[in-house]
Amino acid sequence: MLYMFAFDNVGVVVGDLYFVDPEPHKGQEGAEHGVRLELRTVEQGQLVDSIYAAYPIAVDRPVWRADFLESVDGTPGSFDRTHHHPVFTGWDPGKRVFVRELSADPLGWLADRLADLDGLLRAGGFPADTAGPNDAAELRRAAPEIVDATRRLLERVRTGELGNRPEGAAAAPAEGRPQALVRSGWL
Repeated sequence: MLYMFAFDNVGVVVGDLYFVDPEPHKGQEGAEHGVRLELRTVEQGQLVDSIYAAYPIAVDRPVWRADFLESVDGTPGSFDRTHHHPVFTGWDPGKRVFVRELSADPLGWLADRLADLDGLLRAGGFPADTAGPNDAAELRRAAPEIVDATRRLLERVRTGELGNRPEGAAAAPAEGRPQALVRSGWL
């Protein structure tokens, strides 16, 4: 499942996730599942055909990411692997940043972040004009819907409906063959 909220120059994508880190840090071994949310740049293309044609919309570079993850074998509701990535280098996220407030109140923490687009851009090293003139206000206005979509996806992960190991995939990477397993719109 993948949701998208798009504004003038930025947007938010939210989807379920099943993930196995091929080179985990100590204490981060084993499969994780949950919800991934990314702030991304978006671009509306030009009309291709008639005035009735659909506009192309490109979801582009990541600006910021929050991963509301838990150990698959852990306690549901623990948010023991929940973190964010305030910085990207191109398409690659920086290191995981664990914040106590994020694990304690993930949806409240998310709502606070979505209310500060300028801060997210600044922390990620993006210029303020990455966003359109109305993007910050529109993101704040849509934040309750985005937080609700995240909550609903987390509930579906907890019930086992989403965030599961892809069918036919091994539970762990084969010896000597590191690979990440990712499910949903995050392929």
